[in-house]
Amino acid sequence: MTAVTAAMPHSQPARRRRSRWWFAAAVVVVLAIGAGVSWWTGLLAGVTGRPHCVATALGQTTELDPEQAGNAATIAAVAVHRGLPGRAATIGIATAMQESKLRNLDYGDRDSRGLFQQRPSQGWGTVEQIMDPVYASNAFYDVLVKIEGYQNLPITTAAQQVQRSAFPSAYGDHEPAARILASALSGYSTASLSCVLDSPSGLAAQTPAENGLTARAARLAKAALAETGRQASASASSGAGSSGASSGGGSSSSGSGSDVARGTTVTFTVTGAEGRRLGWALAHWAVARAQGLDVVAVRTDGMQWRRDNGEAGWTATPSAPAAGTVTIQVG
Repeated sequence: MTAVTAAMPHSQPARRRRSRWWFAAAVVVVLAIGAGVSWWTGLLAGVTGRPHCVATALGQTTELDPEQAGNAATIAAVAVHRGLPGRAATIGIATAMQESKLRNLDYGDRDSRGLFQQRPSQGWGTVEQIMDPVYASNAFYDVLVKIEGYQNLPITTAAQQVQRSAFPSAYGDHEPAARILASALSGYSTASLSCVLDSPSGLAAQTPAENGLTARAARLAKAALAETGRQASASASSGAGSSGASSGGGSSSSGSGSDVARGTTVTFTVTGAEGRRLGWALAHWAVARAQGLDVVAVRTDGMQWRRDNGEAGWTATPSAPAAGTVTIQVG
């Protein structure tokens, strides 16, 4: 019988070519994944990346999209305004994370609506009221504060006594993220919440009204009063009218001293022993609500957040006011 011939002489080079091809393909995949991750986290050089907000507190970090961050800010702001402890804000945020994923839903199980999926048929209010995040947050806290010792209860127990959910254990899943957000948005963790956002587009220049503020700045002042309870500071030099808002020019988001937009900056001053903490609560609220309120810069306590440099987070700047004073600039 004829002996079997040896293997074909080109098999080894062929295997080497296939190996090189697989290696090259693997490198391309790794690079593509890396670029995707960089875009996703907003860190790719020169590229803003997807809009998102990040809070870092208590040694941990959590991330939300701007809509979710804005709603979390409202929930926390109402708690701060009412003088409630940080634990109340944690419970409120965790509950809304479970019920609506921090979105103001106009639908739900049966007649459930809003951030907390409250039901008009169960006495929570009208649909219109429940769809107002400030009203919904206050309605939630109205019940929470009546629970004896709620601050020391497990979050599942406290939230369940308010919500009467079919899945009470689910609230606990959101406690870590809610604690981070509550610490930042209540001002206990300073310079801890920042957002990477697209630049506001299509905003026409506005002429200040008799109160010294542009329409967008007046809308910001109104939202701050409704959500945080903070009245804009009066300023004798600003020519502020009935709103009492300081309409000092302030620099644009670019930080250029020569680029002053009249009536676009609103100033708030918080006094007292907790002025610094409450000032940071307001500053973080403004950053979290920046997308919805066209905010381009926030300054307090020697630091600033700028929308055109959101990746940098909070940075030190000599132009920022002292602790307890917060300036918020709109586009």
